[in-house]
Amino acid sequence: MTFDDFYLAHDLLDGLDTMGFTKPTPIQEQAIPVILDNKDIIACAQTGTGKTAAYVLPLIHKIINSDKRHINTLVLAPTRELALQIDQQIEGLAYFTGVSSIAVYGGGDGAVWDQQKKALKQGVDIIIATPGRLISFLTSGAMKMDHLEHLVLDEADRMLDMGFYDDIIRIISYLPAKRQTLLFSATMPPKIRTLANTILKNPVQVNIAISKPAEGILQQAYLVYDKQKLGLIKKILKDAKYTSILIFASTKEHVKELDKELRRLGFAVHAFHSDLVQDEREEIMRAFKSRRIPILIGTDVLSRGIDVEGIDLVVNYDVPPDPEDYIHRIGRTARAESTGTAITFINDKDQHKFSRIEHLVAKEITKLPLPEEFGDAPHYNPGLRKEGAKKSSWKGKKRKFL
Repeated sequence: MTFDDFYLAHDLLDGLDTMGFTKPTPIQEQAIPVILDNKDIIACAQTGTGKTAAYVLPLIHKIINSDKRHINTLVLAPTRELALQIDQQIEGLAYFTGVSSIAVYGGGDGAVWDQQKKALKQGVDIIIATPGRLISFLTSGAMKMDHLEHLVLDEADRMLDMGFYDDIIRIISYLPAKRQTLLFSATMPPKIRTLANTILKNPVQVNIAISKPAEGILQQAYLVYDKQKLGLIKKILKDAKYTSILIFASTKEHVKELDKELRRLGFAVHAFHSDLVQDEREEIMRAFKSRRIPILIGTDVLSRGIDVEGIDLVVNYDVPPDPEDYIHRIGRTARAESTGTAITFINDKDQHKFSRIEHLVAKEITKLPLPEEFGDAPHYNPGLRKEGAKKSSWKGKKRKFL
């Protein structure tokens, strides 16, 4: 199947040709016809499968063929980084079509607000917004969406994890009841089902590889004590021939500490965290995409908010707190059918967390031997409840995969 089979507008197909896209991904193949048929959709697809284009392409096509031009589509995204990336992708796909878009997000100073407000007054087809900033515009009267035709919730699970449920419902109260609603999510927990039942009408469901890492990711792990982590990351970065590396730490403080230590050791790294102003974050991201910064360190804000091709190594310096965060972290590599490596450091306290990750991905992840110069490593003994054991023997929080 090719994009020609969808009978999209010629100007849109020209944009796809220019960007080198000819064959749709599975999520695009299933979602595009549903959206073109004006049906609501709830789509579950892992990160890196092309889900942004799965909704952008049919929506641009519909805007091109619309008799009236107004704010046609609203895309809600959890972070400003993701909003900017969606805006950039729309700009590329719509290059020959005349369809316009703007990213609306918080942060920065009053000049950012004024710039966004001015752009909205001049008229735009697609708005990509974070919930908080959008509510500010709606409540101030600076934005009217009386004629909106399409609502997209991208990374819906992440938005709910970040506490945006009430904001989403509030935003929807400003929108026309008659609209097409598209919900895209990498995972499908019960709270997403509840949201879908509230805001979607008879949605078509599309599921693509729920909560599974891309096949092209080589997953590995080391058992380490905390005092061994810095030496091990130094050895990996020094010995390996990776050109673009993401390192995830559990907290903003850990990110800053690791950034300081790796800089002291002579590595070209940069920390990415919420204390940076928007201009700094954008400049760091541009430098990382252009390989001027080969190593980026961040928290889980990066796991949903970065779309960069060619990342060949992801290191979990700390085991993520939630198994699904692991999926999103390592999903930054091996995108668009490429390959990559994901390495996780497991200390003695995080073994139980990592065992939950192995349950979620339904495989045992290879534990590499710690180099001899580092001394003894912890033994892997996560204490999982064995199959057939009584539920009462399980201690701790009950998880949905049990």
